[in-house]
Amino acid sequence: MLQQTQVATVIPYYNKWLRRFPNFASLARASQNDVLYAWQGLGYYNRVRNLRATARIVRQRHRGILPGNITTIRESPGVGRYIANAVATFAFNQSVPIVEANSSRVLARLLDMRVPIDSAIGREKLWEYAAQLVPKRNAARFNSALIDLGALVCLPVKPQCKLCPVKKLCRAKNPEALPIKKSRPRTKRLIERHAFVVNNGRVLLEQSSARWRGMWILPPLRTISTHVRPVHTSFFPFTHNRVKLVVCRGEIPKKRAANQRWFESIESIAMPSPHRRAVQALVGAQR
Repeated sequence: MLQQTQVATVIPYYNKWLRRFPNFASLARASQNDVLYAWQGLGYYNRVRNLRATARIVRQRHRGILPGNITTIRESPGVGRYIANAVATFAFNQSVPIVEANSSRVLARLLDMRVPIDSAIGREKLWEYAAQLVPKRNAARFNSALIDLGALVCLPVKPQCKLCPVKKLCRAKNPEALPIKKSRPRTKRLIERHAFVVNNGRVLLEQSSARWRGMWILPPLRTISTHVRPVHTSFFPFTHNRVKLVVCRGEIPKKRAANQRWFESIESIAMPSPHRRAVQALVGAQR
């Protein structure tokens, strides 16, 4: 949940998640809809698909208990060096380094790194330095402290250098100018057009097989007419895109597609937040 998402956003989702899925077995048994529904609002849905796949592997191969072997952990779907090391150090207190957004900022400033931290050379340099620093004992406490140092003191803007417990070790002459990152790609502006179709109080939705795979969305408009005025317009970010969601009233199909269904309520189904908000606004306006 903490990948690409801030702690303050994650905490309520995390607590609710553990009440719903307290162990690997309960997650492995859950339907795709239930898992996506519990995750909706956090975005980056491949994370939860991989988590469910991992739960199934742990149940089938390891009797529901995740092994402490870091190689085995890394074999899980979607798990790279960062997640594997985070699990190894926090769940099993293994002496392995962690490099994430906060700790990488601390390390880059301590080293006064002059290469982009998101380049191949920069990433390897951070991992090498983190490995040199991690102690043989109490690695979980050390890694947690390093992350907290970045989150609370070594801030991206206006770092609190006077309060920093490691300021004597810091080589950075201008900490706020670090870390260096590669230039970001320009934000693309996209327009996505969908149909709002209602029949006898039911809304027609389509199960996505693309970006929102497995989730229910308003049916994409196959043909675009310049004479049809939108009934809903909103904007949302997606990776390096700014997406304009345009919803027009659609006609009731003579025969719905295999991946389409009529819904009287959207309360318990997995929907991406932009589409859920659109349906709620349109249904509310009708009422």
